[in-house]
Amino acid sequence: MKSITSRENPLYKEFKHLATSSQARRKAGRTLLDGVHLCEAYLQHLGLPQCCIVSEDSMHHPEVMTILGNIENTGTQCISLPDTLYRALSQVEHGVGLMFIIATPSPEFPAILTTSSVVLDNLQDPGNLGSILRSAAAAGIKNVFCSHGTAFAWSPKVMRAGMGAHFLLNIFENVDLSALLVTARIPVLATSSHTRQTIYQTRLDQDVVWLFGHEGQGVSAELMALATETVTIPQQAAIESLNVAASAAICFFEQVRQQLSGMH
Repeated sequence: MKSITSRENPLYKEFKHLATSSQARRKAGRTLLDGVHLCEAYLQHLGLPQCCIVSEDSMHHPEVMTILGNIENTGTQCISLPDTLYRALSQVEHGVGLMFIIATPSPEFPAILTTSSVVLDNLQDPGNLGSILRSAAAAGIKNVFCSHGTAFAWSPKVMRAGMGAHFLLNIFENVDLSALLVTARIPVLATSSHTRQTIYQTRLDQDVVWLFGHEGQGVSAELMALATETVTIPQQAAIESLNVAASAAICFFEQVRQQLSGMH
């Protein structure tokens, strides 16, 4: 294992750039997995990282030793850092000092939508995005399409909120959502507070496209016009509308419920 002790080391500078800049991550096509849980999930679902970074304080932590044992002799570069240098890279407080540098997965873009998918129009909050990814993976939905204005799916905050869901999904970013929805072969459902049809009255025991929008403004008018149906989640009038991540989870699992019961 190679030890880096200087902030001026070119490789360390590269790590710092990836850790602190979304633009740098997009440009390099690489991202950083921060913490044992994400690293374990990556090893389990996708394989070996490009590089493994360990803080000197965590070298003898049991989980870190197990992971290092799994990747030694594989050709993966392993780097140890003094705690002060490691902490400048990590956003996890009081966590175990382990990170992977990985190539951002780039799945093959489907020509036409034929299986259940999630389409996100200008979703801004990293926590909401990560939560939606986690719910989608748990509900068995594979494809997630993000518009140009949506938060970067592979940023550390979204990754932490996703809890490893990223590695079970095909995530597509900077997608022209209008072009995508026009060719969909399955119903496109958008949630709206201006409709009477509830998700519980809607046939969901089939593949559908779920369309969700910006936390404040919702789905754009242009995309709303491409929805096959608008549906609502019934709730008490006294409360303001549900958070988009909560709405998505309710929709996904009503679909799961209907698929399991074979009824609508």
